[in-house]
Amino acid sequence: MNSEFLSKLEHLFYINDISQYATHEIAEKLHAMLVRLQEVNSYMNLTAIREEDGILVKHIADSLKIAPFIPKNAKILDVGCGGGFPSLPLAIARPDISVTSLDSTEKKVNYVGETAKLLGLSNLTTLCGRAEDLAHDPALRERFDTVTARAVASLPVLCELCLPFVACGGQFVAMKSGEVQEELAASAGGIKRLGASPFEIHAFSLVSHENGIAPEGRTILVAKKTAHTPSAYPRAYAKIKKAPLK
Repeated sequence: MNSEFLSKLEHLFYINDISQYATHEIAEKLHAMLVRLQEVNSYMNLTAIREEDGILVKHIADSLKIAPFIPKNAKILDVGCGGGFPSLPLAIARPDISVTSLDSTEKKVNYVGETAKLLGLSNLTTLCGRAEDLAHDPALRERFDTVTARAVASLPVLCELCLPFVACGGQFVAMKSGEVQEELAASAGGIKRLGASPFEIHAFSLVSHENGIAPEGRTILVAKKTAHTPSAYPRAYAKIKKAPLK
């Protein structure tokens, strides 16, 4: 990692109000993660964003915006981890938490696990499978303090896939871009049935360090788990997709 990368990261994190994560140690690991992502992405489709600046803003900074919402020493599940976001940045920036990265695509899970090993991240483990199946496993059901999902599906679908993993007293944190009011309205009934309170809405602008680039609207949605999820949920994915809870 060169000084130019560190300066760029420090400035980017400052303008996005996450400067507490711009330490030299964190920056070194984020740089190593970025280099590996670009290398593997040349032959495996992990992300459509290929240039360094885009990855820094739209993947790394975006992922770390939820870090302040996660309690100390929390046990985290990232549903649909894909290329490792927000799993890898969270595990790097918050060594106090334990992160489980879940995805149904084996090659992506393997990539995240191998990257964590290369970076020396002892606080990240991986899990391959479908969320709607694994949520019925007693070893996983209602076992996590925070469950997060980023750009995976519509909010009503995400609620049914993710909330069964959240322990009572824990939280589901959904990361969304663009307009969210319609999805919030559509999920209002289902979220109550699944044992959670209405979403708290935290809107922000994801700011690029490049001049002339317009800020991008993002929303972090936080739902507290207040009661056990009925055992019937989640349903099979085809049913969730065809008839989301209302």
